[in-house]
Amino acid sequence: MAERRNDGQSTGPTARRIVLGSQLRKLREKAEVSRADAGYVIRGSESKISRMELGRVGFKERDVEDLLTMYGVTDPTEREQFLALVKQSNEPGWWHRYSDLMPNWFTDYVGLEESASRIQTCELQFVPGLLQTEEYTRVLASHGRPERASDETERRVTLRMSRQKVLHRTDAPKLWAVIDESVLHRPIGGQRVLRDQIDHLLEVTRLPNITLQVVPYALSGYAAETSFTVLRFTEPELPDLVYVEHLGGAVYLDRRDEIELYSRVVDRLAVDAETPSRSRQILMKRRAEI
Repeated sequence: MAERRNDGQSTGPTARRIVLGSQLRKLREKAEVSRADAGYVIRGSESKISRMELGRVGFKERDVEDLLTMYGVTDPTEREQFLALVKQSNEPGWWHRYSDLMPNWFTDYVGLEESASRIQTCELQFVPGLLQTEEYTRVLASHGRPERASDETERRVTLRMSRQKVLHRTDAPKLWAVIDESVLHRPIGGQRVLRDQIDHLLEVTRLPNITLQVVPYALSGYAAETSFTVLRFTEPELPDLVYVEHLGGAVYLDRRDEIELYSRVVDRLAVDAETPSRSRQILMKRRAEI
């Protein structure tokens, strides 16, 4: 069985579900058991086994115990490792209390973001969520009317601020963010909010795990036509994922050709954008202009 991380510190429940599902799929294939036969054993269907192996549903200990028996896993220590992972994968993440605010597609993203070892994001309109100030977030969450912010809006702000804690953990992921130069001229919330936001960017980019690059106007729009995020993980069972959000939802891309396409875009952005040090100079210049 492949080595698994069970420390629970940086591998959130969403990622643990995917790891567990991947391990079960490998055991099933090794035992030469069909999904239909496996589904019958746990009083389910072939599609249920498929969803379990993709980490898209929760796990019941009884189901996993029955599958391990069917797959010939009899070693008590190995079985206990699997059952411990089942318990961990069913533990609600800190974001669970905000589930009423988040659609399922975004709940999955927050869980994966929490588990990523590297986050690469490109934003064309706004400062990336992980780097926003509270006021900047409030303006966006209230659709430009922060003075009318409801309790729900305030909870959305709190959710985004809570997500940012991932960047300050002892095992924090590396964040590489690219923004279009226009972001620094879009007066979200007015001049003061924008000025404070730029101050915040200057502060957080001093952290060793955060890199920010600015794509100048002259090269704007050539490498990327839309905002996106690439999540990378240390667990071998977790593939790189590209997350692209749109008005009605989001898509997750994980096919090899899709990952290669976005990897080329990331490489192009790294070249087109100003260097991190030059980008800081742009921030300071823009800060002085406001």
